[in-house]
Amino acid sequence: TIPAEPAEADLLPEPLKQFGAVPPLVGDISLTLDDRILLVSCWGTGELKAYDVSDPFAPRETGSVRIGGIARRDSHPAAGGRALNGGPQMVEASRDGRRVYFTNSLYRSWDDVFYPDGISGWMAKVDVADDGSLSLDPGFFVDFAADGRRAHQIRLQGGDSSSDSYCFS
Repeated sequence: TIPAEPAEADLLPEPLKQFGAVPPLVGDISLTLDDRILLVSCWGTGELKAYDVSDPFAPRETGSVRIGGIARRDSHPAAGGRALNGGPQMVEASRDGRRVYFTNSLYRSWDDVFYPDGISGWMAKVDVADDGSLSLDPGFFVDFAADGRRAHQIRLQGGDSSSDSYCFS
């Protein structure tokens, strides 16, 4: 269970004001190729969570990073302290499970409802440690804000840890 996070009504879009909270709005999940780390993107709260699922009956949270979010608008080290909107959504984990890439725009119709001031597009990378903890790569931040583009999905050369991996030897 990923709980909603309380937030001031003036920070919330119209559909969430009555609740006084931001739901995680899970947009994507990705399992590392070794079936050990499950990555969960919480587009609403601006959080990427990692769980060790080696024992699928006892998953254990191992890490979390925050960037963007409906209410929090957490920045990235390379964004110069600028408040970011959108949040982790389409997640692509590298085949070795060490790098995770994600973008912040879900779909225009959803973007416009939950981020009525507009989405400033960006892409970020997270590094995954041996223990499953996560850290934002301070040197990897692609900012699409200047030209108004919104990135949706990432494709990694040679495939990622999804079904793409089974197409390569």
